[in-house]
Amino acid sequence: MKKTLKVLPFLALLILVSSCSSVRVATDYDKNAKFGEYKTFAFFKTGIDKAEISDLDKKRIMRAIEAELLAKGFTTSENPDLLISLFTKSQQRVNVYNNTWGYGGWGWGGFGPGWGWGWNQQPMVSTSTQGTLYIDLIDANKKELVWQGMGSGYLTRNMEKKELRIKEFVSKIMEKYPPGTQQ
Repeated sequence: MKKTLKVLPFLALLILVSSCSSVRVATDYDKNAKFGEYKTFAFFKTGIDKAEISDLDKKRIMRAIEAELLAKGFTTSENPDLLISLFTKSQQRVNVYNNTWGYGGWGWGGFGPGWGWGWNQQPMVSTSTQGTLYIDLIDANKKELVWQGMGSGYLTRNMEKKELRIKEFVSKIMEKYPPGTQQ
C-alpha cells in the first residue's frame, strides 16, 4: 500500500504531462476553392511580420511549413499559386491544486511526532503557456483566404524541445490540408 501511495504523485504528473502534449486542430476553408490546382507557394512576408513571436520562432515555423508542403508535392515559386501567412496567440495559465496528496513533512500524528504522508495543506501552483498557431493559405491571384488551419496546445520552455514542438504543431495542422484528404 505504501508503494502505491509513493507512486501515485508520479503517476498523476505523468498523466498531466502526456495530456499536455497533444495539439488540438481545427480548419476552415472556401468550399469553392479548387485545391487541386494549387502547386506552388511562397511566404507572405507582410502577414508573417505581424506575428508577435521572435524571428527565430518565425523561421522555425516557416521551415516546418515548407517541409510539409514540399512533402505534399508543392514547390516554392516567385509567382506562387498560394501565399502562406501565419499568426499566433498565447495565454498564460495558472493551475492551483488544493488538498493534494503528498509528503506531509514533520508533525504530530496519532502515534506521536514524526514524518509522514498525508494531505498537504499548502496549495500546489503551476503555470503553463497555451499557444495557438494559425496557418493561412491565400489564393495569390484573387488575394483571398482559401484555407485556414489552427492548432492549439501547450508550449514548452525547454529550448531543445521547442523545435520539435513547433514541428508537431505544424504537422498536425497540415495533416488537414487539402480538405477532404484526411483518413
